Amino acid sequence: MKTFLSCIAGAAIAFGAISPAVAGDRVARGEERLAKLIDGRTAGEPVSCINTLRSDSPEIIDQVAMVYGHGKTIYVARPAQPRQLDTSDILVINRFSPSQLCVQDQMHTIDRSSGMTTGIVFLTEFVPYTREG
Repeated sequence: MKTFLSCIAGAAIAFGAISPAVAGDRVARGEERLAKLIDGRTAGEPVSCINTLRSDSPEIIDQVAMVYGHGKTIYVARPAQPRQLDTSDILVINRFSPSQLCVQDQMHTIDRSSGMTTGIVFLTEFVPYTREG
């Protein structure tokens, strides 16, 4: 479904129905939202796994990143293919460890109405952003 919609959006852009600026607005809004989340925080060394026992549920920023909150530190993971992250889909994560989320874990998205798989998500490393004080 997502592939079909991407084709329609691509055709619309190609034929001038949707300007590239409008198509990029969604990503720009996501980047702006992420910038607000990490404002006042210092980036640390990237890690391949994070402890998820005490963290909040993941926050998906459309076509930009997955964010996990954990006290003073939040973890930001950007997917290899950012278009695969979409809050209109359900993110399914098959973890290898019940207490950790790792970049090697299998993740895919499912369309909320049809239940069909819409994409596969491959995360890069988790970058911790820590607020001082």
